[in-house]
Amino acid sequence: MSIFNRRVVNPGEVVLEYRDGTLARILTPGAHRIRHDAVWVRVDTRDRIVHVAPQEVLTADGVPVRVSLAITLAVDDPVAFTERSEDPVAVVYLAAQVALRTECAAVAAPDLIGRTEAFDAQALTAAAAAAGDPVGIAVAAVTIRDVIAPHELRTATMELVTAQVRGRAKLEEARAETAALRSLANAGRLLDQHPALAQLRLVQAVPYGAKVVLAVGGADADAE
Repeated sequence: MSIFNRRVVNPGEVVLEYRDGTLARILTPGAHRIRHDAVWVRVDTRDRIVHVAPQEVLTADGVPVRVSLAITLAVDDPVAFTERSEDPVAVVYLAAQVALRTECAAVAAPDLIGRTEAFDAQALTAAAAAAGDPVGIAVAAVTIRDVIAPHELRTATMELVTAQVRGRAKLEEARAETAALRSLANAGRLLDQHPALAQLRLVQAVPYGAKVVLAVGGADADAE
């Protein structure tokens, strides 16, 4: 009876083969012959995204906000991933949480409303990568997914934005009125300087079909 079996390692994974509690081989994708007494540990090396549930953290001005993250990572050292930590992904997860609290403590709450770029994502990625390296995980990126501020703060921010928009609208209205008054003043001066233009403008303003009588030459002409 043969002491070997034929086993297959799938694409996107490696297998650590242990014999008597000692690492014997690291097997890459393909078919392999293994001993009956060998223990296989499969390690998925594909990229994966780990979602960090919304964390309630305090801003620089003491306002609690909820922030969610997404960590893009992959196993780059299967041996360290298997042997150095019971839960390597949790190590990276915790590091990202701690870094998030540090970053949030440096930003004021109004600066976070609708602005995920207010956080330094590179600092979060660096912290997660530093924690993942000893346990065999390469962190490609930490992305801020959502920033959820308290309802009161969102309402106040909306009122502020609304007031600003209304203020700009009133300013534009005032500018338009000023321009119109300036145009009327210029027209008035022009009519004062040229009375004939005033009569012409009067004729233009008369409704269609109305009778218009023009006096030529002033009062002296009428007397003749």
